[in-house]
Amino acid sequence: MAQISGLSTKIVLLGTGTPNADPQRSGPALAIIVKNQPYLFDFGPGVVRRAASAFEAGIPELEPMNLDIAFLTHLHSDHTIGYPDLILTPWVLGRVEPLRVYGPKGTQKLTDFINQAYQADVNFRLSGLEPANDTGYKVIVHEIENGIIFEDDKMQVTAFPARHGDWAAYGFCLQTSTSKIVISGDTAPNLECLMEFSPCDVLIHEVYSSKGLLNHPDEWQKYHKSMHTSGQELGEIASQIRPKLLILYHQLLWGTSKSALYTEIKETYRGEVIFGNDLDIFEI
Repeated sequence: MAQISGLSTKIVLLGTGTPNADPQRSGPALAIIVKNQPYLFDFGPGVVRRAASAFEAGIPELEPMNLDIAFLTHLHSDHTIGYPDLILTPWVLGRVEPLRVYGPKGTQKLTDFINQAYQADVNFRLSGLEPANDTGYKVIVHEIENGIIFEDDKMQVTAFPARHGDWAAYGFCLQTSTSKIVISGDTAPNLECLMEFSPCDVLIHEVYSSKGLLNHPDEWQKYHKSMHTSGQELGEIASQIRPKLLILYHQLLWGTSKSALYTEIKETYRGEVIFGNDLDIFEI
């Protein structure tokens, strides 16, 4: 578990994975903790158990029952399979507040179908011998557009469009009193939007290896080039955005090495780069 010391805002990589079933990497999920309040970004497979692991490792804010504010970049399955877990498990463990979710168009429909699928479970817990409250399983959905989508006394969140095919997809800029954090979401190169938030303290960005992509059939190469960001492209982006720290997540190596990916990025970017792993913690 990597850890960078600092002040009051924590970044916890709960899941750095992709649709590939890598047992070392849970599905995409980040937690940003500001003044003891956790904010979750995406909820891929394993999200609640990764939060429990972080709690056991000394991050008290990520006790699962504290997970009650979440943001969703887009509706791809690897980013949402943990949604029923996020709705139900923290409630079973004692969450009283309804879950608040901010996501793209379609999030309400997804939520409604999950609620229908688990209605028997909820009814049994409410009417049986199990001592369950009648609020913590509920979900309040806010379907978002570009611009400021959330603000409290700790943080402001701005959504901006990601380039991810025909999906309604977003990245997020998080502004606290002491830091600016930008999360790319799944996206093809998106410099024009990202420049609005330059410079920033931390850029958390997806990436794939151009060298590794050559191992795939032409149709998959076409797909990834149009939906995701290569190491060379990310190096060019970061050189203009000028983050103090670039964190890589949702990494697609396809048989190449971390060092080879670093080489791609470092062709144009000279700043600090960290290859993110599940349960890495950064304080800024």
